[in-house]
Amino acid sequence: MPVAEPRWPERIICLTEETTEALYLMEEDHRIIGISAYTMRPERARKEKTKVSAYITARTEKIVSLKPDLVLAFSDMQADIVADLIKQGIQVHCFNHRSVSEILQMIRTLSGLIGQPKKGEKLVSDLQNNLSKIKQQAAKLPVRPKVYFEEWFDPIITGIGWVSELIEIAGGIDCYQEFSGQSLAKNRIVADPSDVIAKQPDIYIASWCGRKFEQEKVTSRAGWQAIPAIKNGDIYEINSTDILQPGPAALTDGVEQLANIIKQWAERA
Repeated sequence: MPVAEPRWPERIICLTEETTEALYLMEEDHRIIGISAYTMRPERARKEKTKVSAYITARTEKIVSLKPDLVLAFSDMQADIVADLIKQGIQVHCFNHRSVSEILQMIRTLSGLIGQPKKGEKLVSDLQNNLSKIKQQAAKLPVRPKVYFEEWFDPIITGIGWVSELIEIAGGIDCYQEFSGQSLAKNRIVADPSDVIAKQPDIYIASWCGRKFEQEKVTSRAGWQAIPAIKNGDIYEINSTDILQPGPAALTDGVEQLANIIKQWAERA
């Protein structure tokens, strides 16, 4: 009996932004028929593709009606959506990448799922080269600042694993590196805000998961004027789309913004 030729997915729904952006960068966006409503990268995807989900909720009836041959999901946060789709006979691949190396592996896996491994390797190579360039530039800095990255403000939650890695690549020292291996946000909560004071970060960076940053919420915290970053005005925001999306955005725009902030501080120090 002859072996059947492989059939690669041609009707893909992406429930999070990073797989959408990766497919566009690999010039395989013609396969996408549905995206998350939170998708911002690339901007044209919002105009070109049907929105079928938020982050932890999805229009499953709409998804099924589009007759996808593959749905791409991410993390335990979408477990209920995944289970519902599987029960309805939909092919689902759920990624769970939480580090820089896992982001790169996600791209390799994604390119393999569509039968385009060479395109995946090319994108991975480009991203690795960008990280290497930034790391080499950071090695020339005269001093490495302590960086406090805040993913949420109430309760206070520090940055996830890939953010911690990118801070180090960009030339900084993550104040909460000990939390970087915790994938769940509840395990990265800073229970006592005075603990941040004790860390004495030189730079404060906010990325409040899609919420607009309000600087006064930070500067008015009890005792925080004793923190060098707050006292000296080294307070910055990076859009969560650029840094908290575990995909190409974080390894390009996200890390580059980190590097620029750290470089400017180091040149003044």
